Amino acid sequence: MKCQVLAIANQKGGVGKTTTTFNLGVALAHSGRKVLLIDADPQGDLTTYMGWHNADNLPVTLSTIMSRCINDMDINSEEAVLHHNEGVDLIPTNLELASLEVSLVNAMSRESTMKNCIEELKQKYDFILIDCMPSLGMITINALASADKVIIPVQSEFLAAKGMNHLMNTIMKVRKNINKELDVSGIVLTIVDGRRKLSKEITEELKETYGKVFKIYDTQIPRAVKAAESSRMGESILSYDKDSNVAKSYIELAKEVLNDERTKNKTRDSHELQSR
Repeated sequence: MKCQVLAIANQKGGVGKTTTTFNLGVALAHSGRKVLLIDADPQGDLTTYMGWHNADNLPVTLSTIMSRCINDMDINSEEAVLHHNEGVDLIPTNLELASLEVSLVNAMSRESTMKNCIEELKQKYDFILIDCMPSLGMITINALASADKVIIPVQSEFLAAKGMNHLMNTIMKVRKNINKELDVSGIVLTIVDGRRKLSKEITEELKETYGKVFKIYDTQIPRAVKAAESSRMGESILSYDKDSNVAKSYIELAKEVLNDERTKNKTRDSHELQSR
């Protein structure tokens, strides 16, 4: 299986990007896949969520290897990889990544620095998930340039789709100018309160606006206090509260992601046979 790089992106904060990155990653690992997570947000929420609370003391982070790449130094990205006890790996980050973004502006390979850093790692993993920062700056552009697909978490609240056009335009520009293979894997509704009429209205709004162009995942991630509690324990919700609806939802989302990949592979194999 060819490694799939998925960027988890939305310039709006508080929509569940980090929670989705970690829990989807663990759910994919439960299915037997080798998974690497990359924290591409200088706030380091994913790094903290996974139990590394002193990120400033980590000797090698994402900014370390990207800085080496910018300065034409030898890089060994495996030096940055940390191993989590739930079967997923992590390239952590800290606030140094924010200052690196300034350096990227004048770098020769400014859009492809991250891609160059993770290229060799793709041989070791089935999936690489990149937790993007809530902005569309150079670090996020690097993540999109590295990715095969984008998963967009959207919170089921009023004006959830506000700003989505800006994100979609950025994705289309990256596909046109930098990464012609980039595609939108789908939109996943997060922090859903199924009892509220508003959640259903938001779902319909998204389907009406984007459903004809992009996949809206059938799986919705419900709101749950236990999901926030798990982040303080350095555990995924699949470990902290495995029988919860949130845990089950991430397992179902992983199945959808895997099914999309199987369908893509079958289509590609069919096209290759026809071309022979």
